[in-house]
Amino acid sequence: MSNFMLKRRQSLPRPTPIDSEIILNKKDFIVSRTDLKGYIIYANDYFIEISAYSKDELMGVNHSIIRHPDMPKLIFKILWDRIKAGEKVFAFVKNLRKDGKFYWVLAEVEPARKGGEITGYYSFRVRAPRFALKEISKVYKQLLDAEKLGGMKASQELLDNFLKSKKLTYDEYIQKLFKRGFGFGGFLRGFGSVFK
Repeated sequence: MSNFMLKRRQSLPRPTPIDSEIILNKKDFIVSRTDLKGYIIYANDYFIEISAYSKDELMGVNHSIIRHPDMPKLIFKILWDRIKAGEKVFAFVKNLRKDGKFYWVLAEVEPARKGGEITGYYSFRVRAPRFALKEISKVYKQLLDAEKLGGMKASQELLDNFLKSKKLTYDEYIQKLFKRGFGFGGFLRGFGSVFK
């Protein structure tokens, strides 16, 4: 059966998060592809290893299976708004493994196209630099607290004010954090031919 014909399945039971981090190898990267609704149709071996799910468990389930509760909903709204509009977007993401442990990545998410039409989405992830996590985890905690008190609107206002104080756009802020560690250009070039 073709990857694109995989049947969507109900999500697996959500693991209980534990405060134990898995750190990705610096030279390895995670790759996945989903359909238009976010259901996984491809996962590379490193994704399978790091997520602690088997390939059979990942195929056909929604990518949100690895969403950690420490992540603000606003970040995923930004991701979905951008990729549905046909744009590429980057974000620092804290993911949840099957065993409850977590791992941080810098994700590049972009539309997959066939004949000019969006057919799904690719996600390429690398290890997030430690110094960036010190800052972004504090920002995410504030956004999450704002969401709990005032919903997505409060979270968006907080992020807008934060970026305004930095005199940066969202993209510029993410790039600035990552650039200091590894160099953004190398990250982008590394994925140019993965699916070609």
